[in-house]
Amino acid sequence: MSHIKKEKARETPAVSTASLPDIVFMLLFFFMVATTMREVELKVTVGKPSATEIQKLERKDLVCYVYVGAPKTDYQAKFGTEPRVQLDDQIAAVSEVGFFVTQVRSDIAEAEQSKMTVSIKADGNVKMGLISDIKQELRQVNALLINYSTQPVVDAEKMFESNM
Repeated sequence: MSHIKKEKARETPAVSTASLPDIVFMLLFFFMVATTMREVELKVTVGKPSATEIQKLERKDLVCYVYVGAPKTDYQAKFGTEPRVQLDDQIAAVSEVGFFVTQVRSDIAEAEQSKMTVSIKADGNVKMGLISDIKQELRQVNALLINYSTQPVVDAEKMFESNM
């Protein structure tokens, strides 16, 4: 006599979580390797101007950055809307640029101090008078390697047409 067995309700097997720690650590290592921490919080707006002849800096560890632009909306109540100079995380006067560069230069090994470059990251709408004042301060402290940070031009003809 045949006996018909009633099928038991099949239970779905539990999801194995054995590989979950491996996945978490793999994601953690990925983000640790791929992420760079921003060293400076920008308080000024820097819309880099476009340029056609661009060279990449060789050693970024020998670069001192000076940011120039109008303060962001969060800081406009305190600093106004006129372009300002930012050195590290602080808004500073143009007269403080020389001292700042001297201080950064002293942190670099003496043999490489002459290779230090000052990169001016200025907004495209900043007047050249402010940039000239910064250059005069840099000249007084003998910081003669100056770089202007720009972005590459997508279409060179449009850039020349917009400048005319």
